[in-house]
Amino acid sequence: MKRIENAVEQVIFASRWIQVPLYVGLIGASILYAYKFLVEFAHLVVETPEISEEHLMLGILTLVDITMVLNLLVMVIIGGYATFVSHIDIEGHEDHPDWLDKIDAGTMKVKLATALVSISGIHLLKGFINIANTDPEHLKWQLAIHGMFLVSAILLAYTEVVLKKSHAH
Repeated sequence: MKRIENAVEQVIFASRWIQVPLYVGLIGASILYAYKFLVEFAHLVVETPEISEEHLMLGILTLVDITMVLNLLVMVIIGGYATFVSHIDIEGHEDHPDWLDKIDAGTMKVKLATALVSISGIHLLKGFINIANTDPEHLKWQLAIHGMFLVSAILLAYTEVVLKKSHAH
């Protein structure tokens, strides 16, 4: 009976590798989004002489938005893989990100939530800058969603602080 239990536990533990194709897919999505960034940047470069400052600012905010989404993807790919699949052996590598040493599932949730708040904030800012062409009802929904992201991030951060304090005792 103990051999069967050990075999089941080995299968359960090995099942974490099922996530690897998902992370590889996210790397592919990152490449597509980087391509989208380059297309948007080229469009902005070509159109800059003819567009208003407001449209230039909206274009730059789009580039910032794409960058923040890619940062979010990198956190999910690296942090998720290192937390849930396998340790990434990059000790001593000159590009070793500092946050990777401090990441656990709770910390990653807080980082992801704050990244979502930031991305939502960029979308909201784009709506305010382009207020003349923004549907007020749409803007109200954006504000409500942003508020929910913000409240969620604060609650997740608070929960993480409480949990870390309780584990320290």
